[in-house]
Amino acid sequence: MLELLGELLPYALTIAISPVPIIAVILMLMSPRPRALGGSYLAGWILGIVAAASVFTALAGVLPEAGESTDPKPAVAIIQIILGALLLLLAIKQWRSRPKKGDEPELPKWMQGIDSMKPGIGLGLGFLLAAVNPKNLLVAAAAGLAIGQQEASGAATAAALGVFTLIAALTVLLPVLIFLVAPQKATQVLDQIREWLTANNTAIMVVLFVVLGGQLLGKGLGGI
Repeated sequence: MLELLGELLPYALTIAISPVPIIAVILMLMSPRPRALGGSYLAGWILGIVAAASVFTALAGVLPEAGESTDPKPAVAIIQIILGALLLLLAIKQWRSRPKKGDEPELPKWMQGIDSMKPGIGLGLGFLLAAVNPKNLLVAAAAGLAIGQQEASGAATAAALGVFTLIAALTVLLPVLIFLVAPQKATQVLDQIREWLTANNTAIMVVLFVVLGGQLLGKGLGGI
């Protein structure tokens, strides 16, 4: 179990450290309805992580083992190679779209309407960013693959998914908790975090994609 958790940690941290979802929840906490909007977004974020990881865990459970497959290349290794290559391509795309020197970093256009969002929209947005966003979807696929390969009991699988979800959701959960405990003090601190994440979004994501993509690619090549 500890070995599995160690393998899941980089995947969970990659989702957790993604700047855009964190910036989104901070902006929601500065909106006219911070508690309702921030809470609904957090719920959608958690549900999205659980859904994506669970789907790929189930799919991994039906993949043939190396000895069972008629193909000399194990299915799991091939999928890891594909996921690793896609993450490296995302790193290249992210780097090429970085702001030019002197330009202000641009956030997604949908963030302009966060102040006027309804809680239901916040719930759906959190789910989409966690479960459908290509970046997180690739990482959730890698995590689900790692969990499904273990052929563990239902309780162990649920525990692994729970720990993975908790770590992955932590950076969205913490701002909400901080705001609920000390809203006045939290505003200034969270705004400073938002500014730093906005300025360093590209660098953070490129490093995460390169490290994780290289790791998956190496594991896949080693498994062939």
